Amino acid sequence: MSESSHLDERGRARMVDVSGKPETERSATAEAFVVLSPEAKAALFGGKLPKGDALAATRLAAISGAKRTSDLIPLCHPIPIAAIEADIEEVDAGARIIVTVKTVGRTGVEMEAVTGAVLGAVTVYDMVKSIDRSAEIGPVRLLAKSGGRSGEWVR
Repeated sequence: MSESSHLDERGRARMVDVSGKPETERSATAEAFVVLSPEAKAALFGGKLPKGDALAATRLAAISGAKRTSDLIPLCHPIPIAAIEADIEEVDAGARIIVTVKTVGRTGVEMEAVTGAVLGAVTVYDMVKSIDRSAEIGPVRLLAKSGGRSGEWVR
């Protein structure tokens, strides 16, 4: 088994031991898209949704999602997060949620960035579903990560 495997020598799930790894500055950025009807997109970015300020709710959900990643994904380490930036922007097809997470630690924050982006996208869906049940989430993807042994990676 490789050093970073989530399986032990008998093939059982385990949390990887990172205690011997050095602490380094780490960051990761992820994005998620929500495809929206023109009506839903206009309501979302025009501040006219029945549920209220969807842009603020999306940012807060993305931040909360990133912070709760280790509670949601069984083999993720709880990580001391130093910063989270979350934003939502209008794109041709609908909305793009972008999340950047930073830490100083022994393991990366890729899953925190991805989870934050997903929770932001799900929140957009929740906010627009009364006017656009056909809204579609995806793609969701990591854009970049830095720090640790593997260094920098950019999509």
